[in-house]
Amino acid sequence: MRYTKQDILRLVEENDVEFIRLQFTDAYGTLKNVAITAGHLDEALDNKVMFDGSSIDGFVNIEESDMFLYPDLDTFEIFPWRPQVGKVARLICDVYNPDGTPFEGDPRYILKKELKRAAELGYTFEVGPECEFFLFHTDDEGRPTTLTHEKAGYFDLGPLDLGENARRDMVLALEKMNYTIEASHHEMAPAQHEIDFKYDNALKTADNIITFKLVVRSIAKRHGLFASFMPKPVYGVQGSGMHINMSLSKDGKNIFAKADGKNGLSEEAYHFIAGLMEHAPGMSLITNPLVNSYKRLVPGFEAPVYIAWSRTNRSPLIRIPASRGAGTRIEFRSPDTATNPYLALAVCLAAGLDGMERKLAVPDEVKSNIYAMAEEDRKAAGIEKLPGNLSEAVQAFEKDEYIQSVLGSHTSNMYRKAKQSEWLQYTSQITNWELEEYLYKI
Repeated sequence: MRYTKQDILRLVEENDVEFIRLQFTDAYGTLKNVAITAGHLDEALDNKVMFDGSSIDGFVNIEESDMFLYPDLDTFEIFPWRPQVGKVARLICDVYNPDGTPFEGDPRYILKKELKRAAELGYTFEVGPECEFFLFHTDDEGRPTTLTHEKAGYFDLGPLDLGENARRDMVLALEKMNYTIEASHHEMAPAQHEIDFKYDNALKTADNIITFKLVVRSIAKRHGLFASFMPKPVYGVQGSGMHINMSLSKDGKNIFAKADGKNGLSEEAYHFIAGLMEHAPGMSLITNPLVNSYKRLVPGFEAPVYIAWSRTNRSPLIRIPASRGAGTRIEFRSPDTATNPYLALAVCLAAGLDGMERKLAVPDEVKSNIYAMAEEDRKAAGIEKLPGNLSEAVQAFEKDEYIQSVLGSHTSNMYRKAKQSEWLQYTSQITNWELEEYLYKI
């Protein structure tokens, strides 16, 4: 949908919208907003709403704090779960400096910049995410817990799936906001769910992921539940990932597909895979940004640990699903839903394009279960591991100057320092495990 300023003003009046949320994300993907009444919408649509950038994580310091929100008119949506009288709508915004230039630390700008580079080469980057989350009970004060009464597993349904009604209402709310929901189901772990929405261009997909998380949390709360996108909230079960399915199109055709190519894939597809594999360690700080992210990336729970690719099994980092022709795609399996989707999609695209531009050679496909391979066999096959914790991810990021250049110096420096600080805070904590393991022994 392509909207004009007059379209937005008309829709607000016709639908009795009273409040508009001007939304954007900080560097870590946390959704922020400035809420205005309908009476101030005209001013907002003229890009005159200002906010304090020094109060937003990863933006600017107090000496240069004034920033402006430029609404993307095509992102206008009315929240279907809000009151029918005095409705609430949203516009996703780009962040600009006072001089009218885009703010280089705005995650949405970083993705748009990379998409522009692809467009100049004739490519359109299309993405379909697989977003997983947990639905937990809250305590008597409404605070989140990790408790659930259900024991359902993969593809189970009610009455085993006690979150089925909440998930249905999430899907209905998303469809009212013009999402095309392709599938929703219970996942492997108790209380774990997945909702998949249609492939789309990368910018719209990143916007959709941010909105998706807001919708899921809002509907869960209405059911007395708490929706968590934490990668590994419960020990001993599967964590939540966000597999990213991606393809490149040129002149309306999927360039990863080649009917007479090896395995039905083009040379461009193999180069793209090679680029993802080369930059995967450096990208991990973005795609897996938390201390907790690396509790998910361990053997035994279907999350990738090793940098390899395959068509036939799900243990490697990259999988090529069976669909061919227009449906040919590359599935990148390490990201989790704690990532900032704008940054994650930017580095994925950049890594793949780098592989194509440099014509990187892809290693042999790994058809066997990598977790079951002996260490010496993995070494002989040249199979490397992803970073094992946040500290290793920081080190890999520091070595990958290309990925840093994609983010720009502002975001790269800020992000690296923040994650180093997060790791130091984590390593200085005294955990329950340590007390239970050592207190009575020493």
